Amino acid sequence: MHNKKLFWAVIALFPLAAFSLFIGVANISLESFLAGDEHTLSILFGSRLPRLLAICLAGAGLSVAGLIMQQVCQNRFAAPSTTGTIDCAMLGYVLGIVFFAGANRWISLGVILTFALVGTLVFVQFLQRLQFKNAVLVPLIGIMYGNVISAMTTFIAYRYDLVQTMSAWTVANFASVLQGNYEFLYLALPACLVAYYFASQFSAASVGESFAKNIGLDYQKIVFIGVLIVAILASTVVMIVGVIPFLGLIVPNLVAIFMGDNMRRNLPWTAYWGVVMVLACDILGRLIIFPYEMPISMIISIFGGAIFIALVLKDKSNA
Repeated sequence: MHNKKLFWAVIALFPLAAFSLFIGVANISLESFLAGDEHTLSILFGSRLPRLLAICLAGAGLSVAGLIMQQVCQNRFAAPSTTGTIDCAMLGYVLGIVFFAGANRWISLGVILTFALVGTLVFVQFLQRLQFKNAVLVPLIGIMYGNVISAMTTFIAYRYDLVQTMSAWTVANFASVLQGNYEFLYLALPACLVAYYFASQFSAASVGESFAKNIGLDYQKIVFIGVLIVAILASTVVMIVGVIPFLGLIVPNLVAIFMGDNMRRNLPWTAYWGVVMVLACDILGRLIIFPYEMPISMIISIFGGAIFIALVLKDKSNA
């Protein structure tokens, strides 16, 4: 019975994916696709399929990033959006535009990745020195830390007349994804595989530095690897799509509620349900005010905010 439920859960992704391919202002149909219509094929392979792949990669990547952050920070409310990772990536994005305008996109990604990595390491090192690690206190400190970084980013954006560009990127939207401009998101695949390989070590690190050292692990090395993976996943999403809030926080927690705390077992399911959530929210955003689109970040903020509040209340009631 359990395997049957898992089977139907996996199968549920395919109708959503197929539905996503045929939703949009440009009207295409399965009949025209099967008939080999040139206009249909151009839209499908130039826009709709890249958008679907970007949704899958971004959803899986950010969800796995959230799972890793929760292990590294030893806090179930840690995520790229509550530990300053996304804000640091945005700072790197703006500085990349200022100082490396017109440069190779790999250089831009490198700048974003560097700021996300360094900024997250600073926060994690601060947490390691914090004696009082209340479950709700950690994300609150992370949000305040992110707000300070965000204020710096806004100041630089005002200074160099980039406020409109920055504002557009703080609201994630897959509408601009086309063939040729989303491929950096494929970095999520090797990053998730490396995360799965180190899953047991991350779980050991989540117990504490003393425990990790007692079983022969280099605690700081494992933390650095985890933060590096998180930075890669967050940076690629910020660079290609924009900021998707709450995803890395709520998906790992919901998976843990139903499947327990075994990271190696949960990681594939965290990636899968991250894809399902982003895909469902993207479809909803395209249908609510059709033929216009509502940015996916607004949809996820509504659902994610409600789930986050529920998780906090649940944590308080169990305390």
